[in-house]
Amino acid sequence: MDLTDWLRKEHRLLIGGQWVPSVSGQTFAAENPATGEPIAHVAAADAADVDKAVQAARQALHSGRWSGYTPTERSRFLFKLADLIEANQTELAALESLDNGKAITHASFVDLPMVIDMFRYMAGWCSKIEGRTIPISAPFAPGARFHAYTRKEPTGVVGLIIPWNFPLLMAAWKLAPALAAGCTVILKPAEQTPLTALRLGELIIEAGFPEGVVNILTGFGETAGEALVNHPGVNKIAFTGSTCVGKQIVTAAATDLKKLSLELGGKSANIILEDADVEAAIVGAANGIFFNQGQTCTAGSRLYVQRKHFDRVVDGIAKVVANLPIGPGNQPDTFIGPLVSEAQMNRVLEYIEAGKTAGARCVFGGKRHGNVGYFVEPTLFVDVQPGMSILEEEIFGPVVCAIPFDTEEEVIALANSSCYGLAAGIWTRDISRAHSMASRLEAGTVWINCYNICDSAMPFGGYKQSGWGREMGMEAIELYMETKSVCILL
Repeated sequence: MDLTDWLRKEHRLLIGGQWVPSVSGQTFAAENPATGEPIAHVAAADAADVDKAVQAARQALHSGRWSGYTPTERSRFLFKLADLIEANQTELAALESLDNGKAITHASFVDLPMVIDMFRYMAGWCSKIEGRTIPISAPFAPGARFHAYTRKEPTGVVGLIIPWNFPLLMAAWKLAPALAAGCTVILKPAEQTPLTALRLGELIIEAGFPEGVVNILTGFGETAGEALVNHPGVNKIAFTGSTCVGKQIVTAAATDLKKLSLELGGKSANIILEDADVEAAIVGAANGIFFNQGQTCTAGSRLYVQRKHFDRVVDGIAKVVANLPIGPGNQPDTFIGPLVSEAQMNRVLEYIEAGKTAGARCVFGGKRHGNVGYFVEPTLFVDVQPGMSILEEEIFGPVVCAIPFDTEEEVIALANSSCYGLAAGIWTRDISRAHSMASRLEAGTVWINCYNICDSAMPFGGYKQSGWGREMGMEAIELYMETKSVCILL
């Protein structure tokens, strides 16, 4: 595929297996965050398009066009899609880098391999979804004998609303288990990054998926996203994004008690203990916050360092950052690309200024990089106090607060003081201490002597206001299933 020609073409909505313009005829621009220039125009879906997509998904569901396939048949479609993604891996990575701004090396060697693996992993689950038989006593019916069992059935039509920080990967995290479970779906990518979802739709058609099983609507949250959440024909919403929007979805879903799974914000604590391999921890802490420009829900944005090594760690991270190339994502040596949009850049810069105003000291970074595109310098604050917004709130940018601590009890309390609980990191040579601390941290994932390691088989999700449910692993399949009990008098 010639990427330039592909970008120039008319980008429509995928509804019922056909590429169609939006009912309103409206479009919007996708832009390159490295330049701020538009690179493509895509259809802007609204409530009318959502209604058409839901009808198509429901027709596919009730016709048995998908759930009626045998598990082996469904798995073949998912394996075929994984093969097509792999065959087009280079172009998809380039498109992701262009649309999102992320480094092409990260898109090529992190995002795309995980996307491919996710579809293959979930393809294997199609034939592993099982009910069970249950011996029941029925004490109110003495002498009667019963045969009781459970069935696992697809939840139905699912709305998948994904964020802009890992557009194709987040699509895979939701599409793969939903399809493996037998659901039909409407995928709504973020308006900032619609392009890889559209290319994925082309590959879904090429893989031969039945019409209406996967529908893709590009559009804005307040129009397409809100209409999807409110539509009575949608049985479940799976959302990844901010905690603020997640709460709005909870309120909206209460009207008809839609099922929800929510992967929301984070303010993750990364803890370096005095017995750690300090040099490894320095590199790990830098990667933990500056990977993907800090636009990662698990970003290690609260860095707690035992006082003995505090100055060494701060100086070490400054040296690491000095060697991280900043530039457009499509340049092969780039590590720090632009933030995804002007609005996101301004939001991060406002947090940085708020930190300075509140009295935190900026050790390095702290401003916009250049005057073209949406680049923000990697930034580290010290002298941070409780109550400061840079410590309490999710910034979603390359900003870290480094804080010294003295005792293990102190740092556990500090780490758990956040309203979020998505992830945490521990750096120590003491394996017993590592396990003990991991059990006490209120986080859905705890990394020990590593950071940001994810796998299709390892459940991912958060405590507290970081969300509901777990993605990846067996737990992800459960998000898209209903359990039915059947009881027969013998």
